Amino acid sequence: MENYQDINAAAIDRWCGEGWEWGQPVSHEVWLRAKAGSWDVLLTPTKPVPHEWFGDLAGKRVLGLASGGGQQIPIFAALGAKCTVLDYSPMQCESERIVAEREGYEVEILRADMTQPLPFSDETFDLIFHPVSNCYIEDVRPVFRECWRVLKAGGVLLSGLDNGVNYIVGEDETAIVRGLPFNPLKDPALYAESMRSDDGVQFSHTLDEQIGGQLEAGFRLTHVYEDTNGAGRLHALGIPTFWATRAIKA
Repeated sequence: MENYQDINAAAIDRWCGEGWEWGQPVSHEVWLRAKAGSWDVLLTPTKPVPHEWFGDLAGKRVLGLASGGGQQIPIFAALGAKCTVLDYSPMQCESERIVAEREGYEVEILRADMTQPLPFSDETFDLIFHPVSNCYIEDVRPVFRECWRVLKAGGVLLSGLDNGVNYIVGEDETAIVRGLPFNPLKDPALYAESMRSDDGVQFSHTLDEQIGGQLEAGFRLTHVYEDTNGAGRLHALGIPTFWATRAIKA
């Protein structure tokens, strides 16, 4: 079986080429508004992250973890942060380069796999911005341990997390069609279905893995909110499908 991380990188590149909303970089006008102090970013589909979750970003070292695409990192750069972005999708990395070149700021862009040890020294960053993406990796706990390692004392981890509900319903979201966990690597029929649907290889994760994983790594959870898909029947019914968390390296 092909490495699932490579399958996902190729899938995301295809989605970006087809106009995927999470692969469209910010415009010059959005950049200018951020420079002027008017900005918002998303960890989950619809709810902007409260500004107080960030604090003053001027001069801070920020890592966008699996956060390529030129959507959030340009905003942080406009606010004066020193930014690094790590993503496994070549097209998402290229979008970061294009926006940085267009707006004239510096950003370190690394194509790397977050399932491997992060290529940074201990206590490098003040803040890690990790939007919904760990649904593309099988084991999330090592990611949180690595985030703890590369954050400075008092550093902040902001995460967008899928709660698994999307994986139990069918495409029209009218009926529960499967149970959890959702892991195509352990279910050949599910793997074949994922390939036919061009969904990449996605994984559900539990509260224990995602919230517990942060706490086990040493983080202290300070804030949380829920969010919906932004469209579809689950959204219309107000059923949360994502969590956003703020945690600090105490």
